[in-house]
Amino acid sequence: MAWNPQKYNEFKAERFAPFADIIKLISKNEKMKVLDLGCGTGELTRKLADELSESTVLGIDSSAEMLDGKDGFSTQHVNFKVENIDTQLNSSEKWDLIFSHAALQWVDDHARLFPALLKKLNPGGQIAIQMPSQNENVLNQLLLKLVQEHPYAAALKNWKRISPVLTLDDYTRILFEHQAKNLTVFQKVYPIIANNHQDLYEFISGSALIPYMERLDPGLGEAFITEFKKRIEQHYKKMPAIYAFKRIILYAQF
Repeated sequence: MAWNPQKYNEFKAERFAPFADIIKLISKNEKMKVLDLGCGTGELTRKLADELSESTVLGIDSSAEMLDGKDGFSTQHVNFKVENIDTQLNSSEKWDLIFSHAALQWVDDHARLFPALLKKLNPGGQIAIQMPSQNENVLNQLLLKLVQEHPYAAALKNWKRISPVLTLDDYTRILFEHQAKNLTVFQKVYPIIANNHQDLYEFISGSALIPYMERLDPGLGEAFITEFKKRIEQHYKKMPAIYAFKRIILYAQF
């Protein structure tokens, strides 16, 4: 997908908010080898490295556009690479901490992904992961309903992106079955206060809307945007409004 870092960062404060909740769960051992999956612009990768004394951190992301500014966050202990998550997990490298902030929701088949990810940990390794609860978030629900309607379903050849994000029970079971210790799994609302409907549209336009807009021709894409905005207005009848944006936090040590 063609990510736009400027558009994504319009809501940087809201997107970065879970970082403080994740970082406090991590056991900050010295000189860890750390992997940041789906590091985006690299800004949080640098923050992660600053929190982990003398650790080396590699941030990977499949989007060269998102990593355009990576040099501003690189240091002797922080490096970046344009690479997708499956490619990295198919390598022989192992890690003391695998971290991911709002990225794994773009990787399919979590029942396969998470066991594969855990195999890449050194003994005593940790995972710290945050993902939006896409199946429960209202804007994602409105979007998924719309893409299955005429004329968009036909234009998309009935393609739709079903979120791979599992339930809290599913993740807890997977981690437990792989001998997780210090297991923490929870969902938290990170509220977004929207002063108008356009704010809500802009928030999702920088993420979940992208794969659909890439598949629709410009004329139909404009009609789709107009209708999607209408659906947002119908759902949020009173402004300002609070968008209860839900995220899943996963931490475990092995």
